[in-house]
Amino acid sequence: MCTGPVEEFLDLGRQPLSDAFVAPGEDPSREYFFRLALGRCAACCMTQLIEVPPAERMFHQTYPYRSSSSAVMREHFARTAERLLARRRDPFVVEIGSNDGVLLGAVAARGVRHLGVDPSGDAAADAAARGVRVRVDFFTERIARDVRAEHGPADVVFSANTISHDPNVNSILRGVAALLAPGGEFVFEDPYLGSVLANTAFDQIIDEHVLFFSVRSVVAMVRRAGLELVDVERLPVHGGQIRFTAAHRGTRPVSPAVAELLAEEDDQELHDSARLAEFAARTRDRRRDLVVLLRRLRDGGARVVAYGATAKSATVANYCGLGPDLVSAVIDATPTKQGRLTPGTHIPVEPPEAFGPGKADYALMFAWNHAEEIMAKERAYSESGGRWVFYVPEVHVV
Repeated sequence: MCTGPVEEFLDLGRQPLSDAFVAPGEDPSREYFFRLALGRCAACCMTQLIEVPPAERMFHQTYPYRSSSSAVMREHFARTAERLLARRRDPFVVEIGSNDGVLLGAVAARGVRHLGVDPSGDAAADAAARGVRVRVDFFTERIARDVRAEHGPADVVFSANTISHDPNVNSILRGVAALLAPGGEFVFEDPYLGSVLANTAFDQIIDEHVLFFSVRSVVAMVRRAGLELVDVERLPVHGGQIRFTAAHRGTRPVSPAVAELLAEEDDQELHDSARLAEFAARTRDRRRDLVVLLRRLRDGGARVVAYGATAKSATVANYCGLGPDLVSAVIDATPTKQGRLTPGTHIPVEPPEAFGPGKADYALMFAWNHAEEIMAKERAYSESGGRWVFYVPEVHVV
């Protein structure tokens, strides 16, 4: 990040680590909390967390998230792998934050040279089971130079939902610049600030999302490492992301899409203080509306559960004060989360078998970015009269 002054515009209060689920018998008083607040750099327009928890507390040996848990994301990464390999013959592909190898597994299946770099040993073990080579480490400039010395330059460096997670982004980008072959490309996908604001998706603000990218802020960010933003593409996944493509400066023509999206950001006043203040006000309105609805349902005798013990559900639950008195359980298919309590609010996490017709009157859709997939899977619940509660883009019941 640059050294410009950061102006705070949203405070989501005292929050736990979003993936720090409380195990049975564990002392909840030992939970780590921090202030979750968002600000904008007046110099480079980067939207960012004011206080950043230590990376080793968030990304560690037992980090629970698995990219392949969603069928939609498995298909997305399969298509992405095909695209990355389509224009290149015998490339070397490096992925930053390779997780369980859902993308590199497709690369490995084609016999293409590759390497994942990820700090979670458990996720790396899952990737290895797919035939993926992984180095268990945080990606830094030093690690990048080690990789180049051992394997040679990379034709493609890819990352999904990782670059926005690290405040040491300057070291990452210098490492990318050092690792890339002269004609190589750096492709990364992350949440888009424009989508967050448009959808009032305040739950995208979590401990792991240190940075929220706009095209303008990414242009400045990659330039500091000697790279140039050469293409942008909107993606429908995770509530609205951008796929950014960067290369060594002057080595590739810049797509007209970059200028077009920059102009759109200016037209929408995406970085204007008034626009950000409006987003903060709408966020407070969503909290009020959601709490009023859930209290009304509880007082009327309805049983409410939530669906998806996602990282962003921690933001919603803690910001809105949603405990077991309002939400009796959170349904999640991840075995390592089941039988535990949600961070901060201590709602029990139960398996999908605990959900279905007659087992809940309302389901709060924490995993709203996978709503279509979930509702298709749980069609019997809806057909039996079960209702779904959403809070993005506004509070409503379907």
